[in-house]
Formats: sequence, C-alpha cells, structure tokens
Amino acid sequence: QVQLVESGGGLVQAGGSLRLSCAASGRILSNYLIMAWFRQAPGKEREFVAGSRWDGDTSYGGAVKGRFTISRDNAKNTVFLQMDSLKPEDTAVYYCAADRSPVVRTSTLSYEYWGQGTQVTVSS
Repeated sequence: QVQLVESGGGLVQAGGSLRLSCAASGRILSNYLIMAWFRQAPGKEREFVAGSRWDGDTSYGGAVKGRFTISRDNAKNTVFLQMDSLKPEDTAVYYCAADRSPVVRTSTLSYEYWGQGTQVTVSS
C-alpha cells in the first residue's frame, strides 16, 4: 500500500507561481514508481497535468507545457510540481497519483494510488 500526501496549494494572482509537493510513504519501491499530477476543476473531468518516471523521463499535458515542471527526489520519495505563469484556468484541485507502470500514462484509470488533493486558486 502507498500513501500520498500533497501540500503547497493556495491562492495566487495570475502570472504568479506555486510549488506543490507530494510525499509517498508505505510499502513502496520508490525508484519504480510512476508519479504524476492530475487536476480537476469544478464541473470538469480530472485531467492529466504531468508525470515522471523513475529515470527522469517526463510528460506534460498540453495546457501546462512550458509553464509547469515536474521533478522528483527518489531518496525522499517526493515529487514536485513547479507551476509558473499561472492563469485563472489553472484553478483546480490538484491530485498526486502513483503507480507501478513502465511508462507515464495520462488516464486516471492507470493509477492505483491517489492523494487527497490540494486546492490551487488563481485570481485574475
């Protein structure tokens, strides 16, 4: 079992930055976990934001490419999401997810473990 705990959400003005963190704990082989971020805005489906494989390979959703950066510290079982140039449409609950897959996948169905989510609100 893997537990994921997100932190770092909050309120920021458009154009600003936030950094989210997700710490994984439990019976894991951290170096073999895919860790990813998804987000869900009110009335919308949960969408893929970014994912990271243990070897540093990354993938980004089209809406955030060039503005968000995912990184990880395998020694600390932690993944980060640096969000720059934030826009009001980035407002959502951001979820950390993890799975033992060989590649980063963009479907929510591909992830076994989820955090509780952290709210990010971007004001205009």
